[in-house]
Amino acid sequence: MRRSVLKMIEEFRLYWKHYVLQSLFATVAVFVVLYFLSLQNAVIIASIGATAFIVFAMPDYVTAQPRNVIGGHLVGLFWGFVFSLIPHAATIEDLVCYSLAVGLSIFTMVVTDTEHPPAAGTALGVAITGMSPNVLVAVILSIVLLSLMHRFFKPYLRDLT
Repeated sequence: MRRSVLKMIEEFRLYWKHYVLQSLFATVAVFVVLYFLSLQNAVIIASIGATAFIVFAMPDYVTAQPRNVIGGHLVGLFWGFVFSLIPHAATIEDLVCYSLAVGLSIFTMVVTDTEHPPAAGTALGVAITGMSPNVLVAVILSIVLLSLMHRFFKPYLRDLT
């Protein structure tokens, strides 16, 4: 146990600038989302927060690549929107629609090779709250911003996990 703590302290000393800078990048991306969305869209905000973590804490992972970030969230937006259009009269119907939005998002991401786990949260959030111009703008702006930051700062990003 003590050895792992000492190792963590040593890594932090060596790479503290990466920890700070990459956390600041994630903060900026989440700020953009919060600017456009209310806390009523908490599930969508959480999914973008998880995306920011993957992009800036694990930049070498396949799920952090722009294709996966953009493709995954677009898939999530699509299926969330589709299932937000279905009228529900009972709680069980709500649960079925929300579950199908997530399940079909996962299926589509795997088939199209755009796997991005937080995008399933986007599907769930849109299915629950519905699609609005603010949701669309916030998600698209944030995934494009995250992807551009990843692309341009990739040489300076370090895997922090």
